[in-house]
Amino acid sequence: MRSSYKKEDVIWLLKDITGLVEPQPAEKRERLIQSGRHYCEMLPLEYVPSATYMEAYRQALKHFAAPVAAAVETLADKIMAERGGSVVLVSLARAGTPIGILIKHCIRRKYHQTVPHYAISIIRGKGIDRNAMNCLLKKYRAEQLLFVDGWIGKGAILSELEKEMKDFKGVSPELAVVADPANMTELCGTHEDILIPSSCLNSTVSGLVSRTFLRDDIIGAEDFHGAVYYGELTACDLSYEFIQAIEAKFGQKCITEKKHRKGRGIDEVQEIAERFGIEDINLIKPGIGEATRVLLRRVPWKILISRDHKEDAALAHVLRLAEEKQVPVEEYPLRHYKVCGLIRKLADT
Repeated sequence: MRSSYKKEDVIWLLKDITGLVEPQPAEKRERLIQSGRHYCEMLPLEYVPSATYMEAYRQALKHFAAPVAAAVETLADKIMAERGGSVVLVSLARAGTPIGILIKHCIRRKYHQTVPHYAISIIRGKGIDRNAMNCLLKKYRAEQLLFVDGWIGKGAILSELEKEMKDFKGVSPELAVVADPANMTELCGTHEDILIPSSCLNSTVSGLVSRTFLRDDIIGAEDFHGAVYYGELTACDLSYEFIQAIEAKFGQKCITEKKHRKGRGIDEVQEIAERFGIEDINLIKPGIGEATRVLLRRVPWKILISRDHKEDAALAHVLRLAEEKQVPVEEYPLRHYKVCGLIRKLADT
């Protein structure tokens, strides 16, 4: 798999399907998803950011590089304390990949050890890429593998890991993340719903790689899951600008808000479903990262924003996108999250 990342930073265990899949507009794709087609069988058209949105991204990177760097360092310390230098980072493509690179760089800088880093695909409802897993297990011991992602929203991917790892003896389903507002894991940099600026963009901050793809006519039984390389976006590539901006803040003390919250985010998601009459909780996307994804590549219904954080600079890009796409923003007493995206149900429209 091609990418704009250096090979020493990450090895992608993916099949390059560039030119084989026609991306779908958001509304057409959303209708197909809600009529039963799996999202992994299609690729979305990449959102082309407006100048005002890119300014919001740059402000986010400027203001939130330090708390993200602090959370990455905290996470790297926990990984080394729990796993040691023999750990193999296995990022979940694609949101986990820049995070895995940051953790790898942090461990090298702080502990003077170089740990392997791979990126593989896991798809909700379809499972993990078993060919990629078997490839890793031929090279490393099961207990060395550690899955990495950017954040936990309501825990769907963590649940997928827990289910899938029953077939891979000795591999822990534990998921290392920068932010876990859902209270699902202790292997996190913070339980706060912090803004990870890479969530604001798509491939141009993820090595020019698409989200992962799985469809029988293109992905064979012995293939890795697929992805597209957007070489035409090279001039817009910000992947290493993001990495370097976070790394520049390593070693700086940054105090983040810390609250002890009872319960898990999934309980709050169930409450939102009941409040808004939403039968499918997959249409509810809590947290900054997930709400951003809703606005970038789904068909949003509305954005719920925490009453306590409506002036928070971390939400500036969300509000900018909502304004551009004319999506209503509603205040809501969120507890675990600063924001939540709700996807429009299209069946009756």
